Amino acid sequence: MWISEVFNSVQGEGRYTGVPSSFVRTSGCNLRCWFCDTPYTSWKPEGFEQSSESLLLEIESFGNEHVVITGGEPLLVPEMIPFTNELRQRGHFITFETAGTIVREVQADLMSISPKLSNSTPQGTAWAERHEARRHRPEVIRKLIQNYSYQLKFVIDQTIDLEGVENWLLEFPKIEEENIFLMPQGIEWDQLSEKMEWISEAAATRGWNVSPRKHIELFGNTRGT
Repeated sequence: MWISEVFNSVQGEGRYTGVPSSFVRTSGCNLRCWFCDTPYTSWKPEGFEQSSESLLLEIESFGNEHVVITGGEPLLVPEMIPFTNELRQRGHFITFETAGTIVREVQADLMSISPKLSNSTPQGTAWAERHEARRHRPEVIRKLIQNYSYQLKFVIDQTIDLEGVENWLLEFPKIEEENIFLMPQGIEWDQLSEKMEWISEAAATRGWNVSPRKHIELFGNTRGT
């Protein structure tokens, strides 16, 4: 597998914020969000080939039950099927961080889906048309939420993005409010804190949750955290 980094940290977002976790970050993505906070896995993908056996040894050395598989877009990787089968046999709790544009029959205890709204499109770039064409796959979302325990994390940059979330959810009436998280866009803690104030109010009025970005609060936007 083409891997960007493997590290031991805590989950910084969503339902399991604060839980010690082993992270496997793949490199390569089918989208190009303008606000991507890991451009070394998308806009300028970097990485190294690492075998499943080597990854498993590294994960076991961390001693965590929870394993988070992220990217980039980890569901691009066919090897994830046997890799997660092995993680399951070893008793790990598996979370996938995905944009929800690809289905693959992996093992997962939580499918953490971050749908890409129109606010993610990199306007004025060569990637704008391809990104816009790929970012929304309703049939994929339906399969993921039917087959897995899931959470939805929406990146919010401006108040108008709230309307984008509401319109997106109209396509999926079976989604339960308890699975919806709003998350501020940004890579600096003061920027995130400022947005979190009005995002928290907006979420409360709609019965949704908010997701911190705890890893940025604790470590900054640095690799391996």
